[in-house]
Amino acid sequence: CGPPPPPPPPAALSLDGPDSLSGEARYTTLDVGDFAKLDLGRTARTGLPEVVWGPGKTPEQIAKIMLALRDRQSAVMATRVDPEVYERIRAIEPSIEYDAFARVCTLAGASDAPPTPVVRGILAVLTAGTADLAVAEEAAITARLMGVEDVRLIADVGVAGLQRLLSRLDEVREADVVMVVAGMDGALPSVCAGLVDAPVIAVPTSVGYGAAMGGLSPLMATLNSCATGVTVVNIDNGFGATMSAIKMLRAAERLSRKNDS
Repeated sequence: CGPPPPPPPPAALSLDGPDSLSGEARYTTLDVGDFAKLDLGRTARTGLPEVVWGPGKTPEQIAKIMLALRDRQSAVMATRVDPEVYERIRAIEPSIEYDAFARVCTLAGASDAPPTPVVRGILAVLTAGTADLAVAEEAAITARLMGVEDVRLIADVGVAGLQRLLSRLDEVREADVVMVVAGMDGALPSVCAGLVDAPVIAVPTSVGYGAAMGGLSPLMATLNSCATGVTVVNIDNGFGATMSAIKMLRAAERLSRKNDS
């Protein structure tokens, strides 16, 4: 007879499903026009809400998606939005705010939207150089919007002047997760991982001269780190690094609660 067939994947369900964090609510979707199907159950399933990726979308699409999310989650954001795109978004919806340096749009949730839960712990975001700050700011804005209670940005502490990192080492060691944003040779994440006992997330950036190959060199350097326990995300992906950091912080909080019970 053979083994039974696997169960079918959950179907997209209507918004009339239960409002709990289990069952149908985990798979609820919302159509926005004919161009987007929002994953309203993502927070229930993963603890992290739907976020808008800006490139490839029109200003009208970005604005409509953000407005649709506003009533359903408190943290509403779009990443990698260029300034000229934002000007058209602002003309559609003036309440959408913008950080031009990080290229992030944010929108306050409606008063009756589910609140963003607090993420306990300290996240330190380090940059090797000033040129890495845009990626680091994207990470820091994301972390604060997603509820991380203590986000510390420590800029320009790269290995070319190691005393800069050492002068802030006590502060770095207070962090529960350390994110290190670095281009060029990508050496700073390995140095940090050899000095702290917290998880280290490396964010290679596209900063550097020709042989940096648009971030490929620091990516390979961090993937081949001699220091143990370095987690590596994609080039310039400050947003993704923050989402990983949040899951680490929440896992630590769950473990702490289990130990206390």
